[in-house]
Amino acid sequence: MSRIAALALGLALLLTAPASVAFAGGDPLFSNVTTSEPHRAKMALGFTRNQQQRKHPVTVFLNDKGVLLGAKSKAAEFGEHQGMLAAIIKDGGNVIVCAMCMEHYGVAKEDLIDGAQVGSPELTGKLLFGDDDTKTLSW
Repeated sequence: MSRIAALALGLALLLTAPASVAFAGGDPLFSNVTTSEPHRAKMALGFTRNQQQRKHPVTVFLNDKGVLLGAKSKAAEFGEHQGMLAAIIKDGGNVIVCAMCMEHYGVAKEDLIDGAQVGSPELTGKLLFGDDDTKTLSW
């Protein structure tokens, strides 16, 4: 094969490669989880975890009834979800929990799963607005 033909073939393969192959990740994902409905919460955490495994930095923001997912006292109901959150944290993701919602639903700071952080305007804002390429999803 001539050099020109080989170069043309290589260029054609590069330009027609699927975006998922060419894109290695990088844009941060901020997942806003407002639900304690088990299936919807599992979808949110599963999607977030899948993106983290594709090298996207991730933040899970548990707010409204979502704060219950992060309460150790709710492990009987949300044990699977807490395992997913623990995996996200273990691999460098952030799990932040809305302080106002914790108070509303009676979740104490000491009751949060290991590694979860109580949210504040500074912390939440930094993770949501700190990178212009951050994408957000809500459940």
